[in-house]
Amino acid sequence: MAGALTMRRALRVAVVGGGPGGLYAAALLKRLDPARDVTVWERGAPDDTFGFGVVLSDETLGGIQHADPVVHRALQDEFVRWDDIDIVHRGRTLTSGGHGFAALGRRRLLEILHARCRSLGVRLRVREEAPPAAELSAAYDLVVAADGVHSLTRAAYADVFAPRVTTHRCRYIWLAADFAFDAFRFEIAETEHGVMQLHGYPYAKDASTVIVEMREEVWRAAGLDRCDAAQSTERCAKYFADALGGRALRGNNSSWTAFRTVVNDRWSHGNTVLLGDAAHTAHFSIGSGTKLAVEDALALAACVEEQPDLPAALAAYEAERRPVVASTQRAAAASLRWFEDLATYLDQPPRQFAFNLLTRSRRVTHDNLRLRDPGFTGAVEEDFGCPSGTPPMFTPFRLRGLTLRNRVVVSPMDMYSAVDGVPGDFHLVHLGARALGGAGLVMTEMVCVSPEGRITPGCAGLYTAEQAAAWRRITDFVHAQSPGTAVGVQLGHSGRKGSTRLMWEGIDQPLDDGNWPVAAASALPYRAGVNQVPRALDADGLARVREQFVSAARRAADCGFDLLELHCAHGYLLSGFLSPLTNRRTDAYGGSLAGRLRFPLEVFDAVREAWPRSRPMTVRISATDWVEGGTTMEDAVEIARAFAARGADAIDVSTGQVVADEAPEYGRSYQAPYADRIRNALGVPVVAVGAISSWDDVNSLLLAGRADLCALARPHLYDPQWTLHAAAEQGYAGPGAPWPLPYRAGSRAPATGRTDAPKPRLSLG
Repeated sequence: MAGALTMRRALRVAVVGGGPGGLYAAALLKRLDPARDVTVWERGAPDDTFGFGVVLSDETLGGIQHADPVVHRALQDEFVRWDDIDIVHRGRTLTSGGHGFAALGRRRLLEILHARCRSLGVRLRVREEAPPAAELSAAYDLVVAADGVHSLTRAAYADVFAPRVTTHRCRYIWLAADFAFDAFRFEIAETEHGVMQLHGYPYAKDASTVIVEMREEVWRAAGLDRCDAAQSTERCAKYFADALGGRALRGNNSSWTAFRTVVNDRWSHGNTVLLGDAAHTAHFSIGSGTKLAVEDALALAACVEEQPDLPAALAAYEAERRPVVASTQRAAAASLRWFEDLATYLDQPPRQFAFNLLTRSRRVTHDNLRLRDPGFTGAVEEDFGCPSGTPPMFTPFRLRGLTLRNRVVVSPMDMYSAVDGVPGDFHLVHLGARALGGAGLVMTEMVCVSPEGRITPGCAGLYTAEQAAAWRRITDFVHAQSPGTAVGVQLGHSGRKGSTRLMWEGIDQPLDDGNWPVAAASALPYRAGVNQVPRALDADGLARVREQFVSAARRAADCGFDLLELHCAHGYLLSGFLSPLTNRRTDAYGGSLAGRLRFPLEVFDAVREAWPRSRPMTVRISATDWVEGGTTMEDAVEIARAFAARGADAIDVSTGQVVADEAPEYGRSYQAPYADRIRNALGVPVVAVGAISSWDDVNSLLLAGRADLCALARPHLYDPQWTLHAAAEQGYAGPGAPWPLPYRAGSRAPATGRTDAPKPRLSLG
């Protein structure tokens, strides 16, 4: 019936699902236009519910207050509020305050919403299955599908909504305790079967929600897969007897389940629209499900009110909510993965562990936490080794014989501006400016070890004496004009991604003329029908490439570089050996991961032998190919382990760019979890990269123990003095970020605008 339905007449609205989102949407739509005919179908009883307590943010409550003061007042009377988070780490309780939570019982929330719907004239058809989706769509002007994660409405139009449901690796169960925790509580049980965790929070003066979660393999090893609900509840109470004070737990049709993340390509079809868990889910560890559903309801009702017709309203609703939901889902995914990998963090010092947990989703950061609880954050900084008044990013870090004055790295960035491999004035100014900008380590772009190892004709090299002399000019400038700044060289070979145009002329596109032959692990083009089919390297070719790396390393040492990085990432030659997607060899250099590692390790060994022993050597890897069947996180850990065992001083953890059909999960600091995993699984220093854009992100990653160094690229293109400005913005003027003497007058931001205007002294109502 919808078509281009205008809002001139009262709508007939069907709501499928009587959870908080569906009920609140029904109440708002009816309140905004009492003439609307609104019906809610709920197949369960009015008080049927999973879980026990619901947490809502101040932001969500503000929206409710504005939209429906009656509901807001009722909620205010019910909320339990608290500020603290308690984290119990191996018997030690660490408390962080200033967080601000509000919770109430889920049953009570449903009672309030039922009452509001009835008072407004919404028809509630409880214990009644909704008619089929097509039947509702034909009979009503608007169908709101709020029927949860297992939505039948979504399933009926799956070809349009295109849902993707991902099942995760932990099992969890919702339980309750008949007492109120003093704070939001996280507790870990290290059992003979593996690690289990408790998430607990009060939702009434005499009751708390308790969620027990563990990896699937731990759940099975503990025999919980063979327990009924009562047995599971009793066992969980025993595992967490200390947290519960020996008290019992209770369930409510509770059962073990695995969390499922729901994503839909579209949220509406004709006059049917998805809301809440039917449209999207986000892991409970960031308390998001009910919050998102209520916010969806607010947005949907507002868009229906504001837009001229129903199609416009549904499009506006999705446009408004999708970015918010995507951001929440990214945060929830980071939190979910953190708890899946909880066992890798347990050996961290207690305060660092607590800080890591608190900042796991990247929504709470170092700066934010310092505002909430300066005492707790200061103690974490002290444990980390920050001198008084020194942000984490400006603490020194030692790699072999090199001490970096801070933790900021100018990431390698291809400039495509060399002539015959020779870096010129552009490189001197580019790298020199970033060195003067305060970073602890400035890295060159990938410097190619041979003419045929270039990506483009504009790529720099280190295979001739002229190139070496040009690089020496740059390192001399950095060491003389920015003493204390280290400069590193990244050596690489393009492999099958070579002989292409400059980036701005068509990235990865073959040259119009002047192409050179390319070589790789296997005869697989980067893009079939576009890029060259490479020659698979034979024994002579492998030996020749290995010697080219050694010769370049010796030249790099003579040039005065302080650090050397071997480029084994992004689909270039050595990376091409590591990935099963690009290495199809059947000899000793292919097959298993050990075979695929063989040649990169041979090159590493040869370069390490040629490189001065006192100078550090790092390796950049792609920790995932972002494609099914490619390098996995487990592979990445083993690759890093192999290089560390051969003497790599740090692993520079990047991702992707290995195959053309990759599908990265972009977002803030999106590659950092891979560095985190490697660091905490192996205890090896790591460099984190990937959309790290703020000094707050850098401080957070370092203090949480997810990285030892942070490499930033685009921020240094935007602002060559990024590190010095980060110091100034944090009020830091210590040895970790000295301003060059000629620039010292600029160490404070210039005033902008008039500041001498008289200040207002009276406020007149």
